Amino acid sequence: MPARKTYSIKIVGLNRKLPLFEIKPGLRIAILNILGDTELVQACARELSKRLKNVKFDILVTAEAKSIPLAYALSVATKKPYVTLRKSYKLYMGDALRAETLSITTGEPQTLILDEKDRKLIKGKKIVLVDDVISTGSTLQGMRMVIEKAEAKIVAETAILTEGERSKWDNIISLGHLPLFTD
Repeated sequence: MPARKTYSIKIVGLNRKLPLFEIKPGLRIAILNILGDTELVQACARELSKRLKNVKFDILVTAEAKSIPLAYALSVATKKPYVTLRKSYKLYMGDALRAETLSITTGEPQTLILDEKDRKLIKGKKIVLVDDVISTGSTLQGMRMVIEKAEAKIVAETAILTEGERSKWDNIISLGHLPLFTD
């Protein structure tokens, strides 16, 4: 098997080589997978917590699964709780709220679910949305829809990286930007 092409990036002083994956003919994206990369997750959480210093918020909200370690580390750094929107419903989730979006990495519809316990926790609260990489904004849009249904207010949106058209993400608190790779 030939070696996969990579894109080198420096995030909060740490160098990483991100593998390039084709998501449709002629278009590749660099994949940041923070799962298991404790050094990067903690460094990013420290920096994002500094950038959120002047944002008054109550709770961090993320979507399952890759950004969970970031939300946890950011929760520790900011001393604020975090909530995870799940992708599948479990019986213990009770009267849950749902929103559907389209995932760029799978090309399939993705459901985001806020369980009953967390629904009560975030109602009327100020929320910061947390993601690892914002590419098309579909996951972000799904999170926004769930938060709106839960009657909470989004006061900031944050990610390690944004991707694609940079001007689309001017309002995102992020640590860097990834280009799209076309053949």
